[in-house]
Amino acid sequence: MDKGNSALSFRNSIFELKPAETFRYSRLAAELAEKGKEIISLGIGEPDFPTPKHIVDAAVKALKDGFTRYVPPQGIPELREEIARHISEFTETGDIRPEEVMVLPGAKPAIFIVIASYVEPGDEVIISDPSFYSYEHLIRYTGGKSVFVPLTEENDFRMLPEDVEAVITNKTKMIILNSPHNPTGSVLAKSDVEGILEIAKKKGILVVSDEVYDHYVYEGGFTSVLTDPEWRDFVVCINSFSKTYSMTGWRLGYVVANEEAINRFTLFAVNSFSCTTSFVQKAGVAALSGPQDFFKCVLEDYRKRRDFLYHELNRIEGVRAKNPTGAFYIFPSIRKILEERKLSTEEFAMQLLKKTGVVMLPGSAFPHKAGRGYLRVSYGLPIRNIKKGLERLKEFLELEKITTR
Repeated sequence: MDKGNSALSFRNSIFELKPAETFRYSRLAAELAEKGKEIISLGIGEPDFPTPKHIVDAAVKALKDGFTRYVPPQGIPELREEIARHISEFTETGDIRPEEVMVLPGAKPAIFIVIASYVEPGDEVIISDPSFYSYEHLIRYTGGKSVFVPLTEENDFRMLPEDVEAVITNKTKMIILNSPHNPTGSVLAKSDVEGILEIAKKKGILVVSDEVYDHYVYEGGFTSVLTDPEWRDFVVCINSFSKTYSMTGWRLGYVVANEEAINRFTLFAVNSFSCTTSFVQKAGVAALSGPQDFFKCVLEDYRKRRDFLYHELNRIEGVRAKNPTGAFYIFPSIRKILEERKLSTEEFAMQLLKKTGVVMLPGSAFPHKAGRGYLRVSYGLPIRNIKKGLERLKEFLELEKITTR
């Protein structure tokens, strides 16, 4: 076969899609587990509570009832109505319409569709540093340029309006917000959201908000971009069922935008995956229309985990952690440890995994540069396992201290 045959060549942009570093650590952890090593994963980005029974029952009933055929590409009307009602109530906007909702197989396809629909070669997109890895990969895939706003401990890892405004140019097409934030666990203050929205409106810039952790807020409150009365003119909001209802494997997400945008986004479904899985959408209806009180217990449990992890991390020499106000991640600094041992963040995380079976993701896995010297630690597992993971971390640090003397 002639490898130089242009007909067999990939388009250049495909090489801008990079593998997720998070999955690399997950794969290695699985390989170690197969060899008999006990793994404590403080790196996984999903809740550990089971999908509520009434949601599972709704999916089973839909299957038994034969609800297994094609459904509308935009999503079944019943689910779009429930999403519109739920978001209107939760964000206190009160006016989201079903026609402004599109159902998708997860939030990632929504991120892809939105970026691909708006960003052209040469456009600049403002994102936080660190950030969820897909943003940068997809921006590069479309030919756009990521413009990073570094998040700092001093500002509680928040994306501040003045920092956003400082990097805007005449090429800025989009600002991507993520609050509560992955990987730092920060939550934008109401003034942050309102300030960024005002800047975007004034300069004619699209705001895309990833709000998948919106229910995981421990202090203060959550402010959605949909609270702006003029959101339809310049805002797209992305969300999913994965975190709030522990439905990561169900692959069910949605996007809220003005009706014209939703019609355009729907064409992606028509030309690619046709529709989101039919019976999973029935489960989504049950999730939103069923009891919501279970999540109060979930959130309180996660608050206890967060507090335990925060206090214990700060008792470890060389570790410094801010107490996160949202999501289920904490983002401790280990810069002092890295300097002493002359290790990169990636080397530290990899050695920790191989020697102790503890997964903590390097902050550098969440581009661009600001995550270097930090770890993303998830508390999506019981306190007893968190405690065991921290004990192994301490043992690892003591051993390394002895071997490097």
